[in-house]
Amino acid sequence: MPSDPSLPLFPSPLQRRSFLKGMLGAGAGSLVAATPLLAQSRWASGKAPAGDKVRLACCGIGNRGKHDIQAMHATGLCSIVALCDVDMGAPHTLEILKQFPEVPRFQDFRKMLEKLDNEIDAVSIGVPDFAHFPIAMLAMSMGKHVYVEKPLAHTFQEVELMMQAEKKYQVAAQMGNQGHSEANYFQFKAWTEAGIIKNVTKITAFMNSGRRWHGMQVAGYLPDQPVPTSLDWDTWLGSARPHAYNKGYTNGDWRSWFDFGNGALGDWGAHIFDTAHEFLHLGLPEEIHSLKADGPSDFIFPQASTLCFKFPKRDQMPALDLTWYDGVKNLPPLPDEFGQAVVDGNIPPPSAGKIDTKTGGPGKVIYGEDLTFKGGSHGSTLEIIPQAKARDIASKLPAVPPSPSNHFANFLLACKGEENCRSSFAVAGPLSQVMVLGVIAQHVNGQLKFDRQTKQITNHPVANALLAGPPPRKGWEQFYQLS
Repeated sequence: MPSDPSLPLFPSPLQRRSFLKGMLGAGAGSLVAATPLLAQSRWASGKAPAGDKVRLACCGIGNRGKHDIQAMHATGLCSIVALCDVDMGAPHTLEILKQFPEVPRFQDFRKMLEKLDNEIDAVSIGVPDFAHFPIAMLAMSMGKHVYVEKPLAHTFQEVELMMQAEKKYQVAAQMGNQGHSEANYFQFKAWTEAGIIKNVTKITAFMNSGRRWHGMQVAGYLPDQPVPTSLDWDTWLGSARPHAYNKGYTNGDWRSWFDFGNGALGDWGAHIFDTAHEFLHLGLPEEIHSLKADGPSDFIFPQASTLCFKFPKRDQMPALDLTWYDGVKNLPPLPDEFGQAVVDGNIPPPSAGKIDTKTGGPGKVIYGEDLTFKGGSHGSTLEIIPQAKARDIASKLPAVPPSPSNHFANFLLACKGEENCRSSFAVAGPLSQVMVLGVIAQHVNGQLKFDRQTKQITNHPVANALLAGPPPRKGWEQFYQLS
């Protein structure tokens, strides 16, 4: 839903505040016309002065958001100027609140951006998948740089609009798949450029650790419960369709539900096949096949699933099938020489459960013309198998340069005009859309044909409607008109 180009831009702070007040007052029927805001930046015309820090506002301060804040702060490149969480003061937020006791606090990102507009350069977004979109869109439209956890958004259309907004507002925009700034990224890039990885026709990717929804059986949504006094449930819901509160939707349990999360694929796909997607120029698939769906449900993710993404020939690269396996017992077929999983000690555990290296997950196998590679997740590097083959080619492997900056420093330096985001929305957007297409195939348990030019599912009307998802709740429509 692109914005109307005939509408005027609102460059002044007063006009921006009017826009925000219109959204904040939506419940009272005082919506204003949705209008793109003029992007502004202290450093729009060049690099930041030496030593100048990025003023960072943080949305989501517990769980994953907490780690993002601490990692950003540890770079020494930013100052934390605002903290925002819909459940401010809940147990999972206390560590950050104690670490930054003097920083202004908010429960509603709209109020934070309205009040501190001129004091914020960038926004980190570590909230549930379905809530990424409105925060990122409003921040970008106000000229704020954004760091958004993976996957970028909940629906295919939301990702599309976020890519358009990144380009329109010319902000630094980074998705939080840390491996894009670690050894895996630079190795994959060097090996593809040197022709070590070439003519790949098959990738097997897998995540076989336990997930929150494993063992769940539901016939509908969860029963109503009293809303905790500390929680702003309406803002938590954001643009999602109405739901009565139940604690089973919060604190990571939202990942289990199609309405809120993107399952194991959305959670881990961006850490497992992200570099293959970028450097093999996969783009979007032309077919997505649901090959297995144990315990299919209209509400929660399958207990186990197998998906095949079929990518066509790209320039000189052959067609490629990427097959995804999740579920504790849904183990992928692996080469006899695979051995133990490739595990990086810095990989965080799943939100529930532990990484099980004995089952071989999370990881991948990449089948090239002459060589087969095994890999893990995040920044872990590829290994050539079998070992005899690795020894034979060792002298021909190119040097892999070290990373000049970790993923958080890369983003903050990009805000200052000193680097480019390695996982910009232009790069991470199509990757996220691949994962969303997989989620749709899981949801309908079907075989989908996708037109890469029109970006439509051509053989399944129900699945095609899921590209946009349900209409946003009343009062949240305007965020979809900011690109």
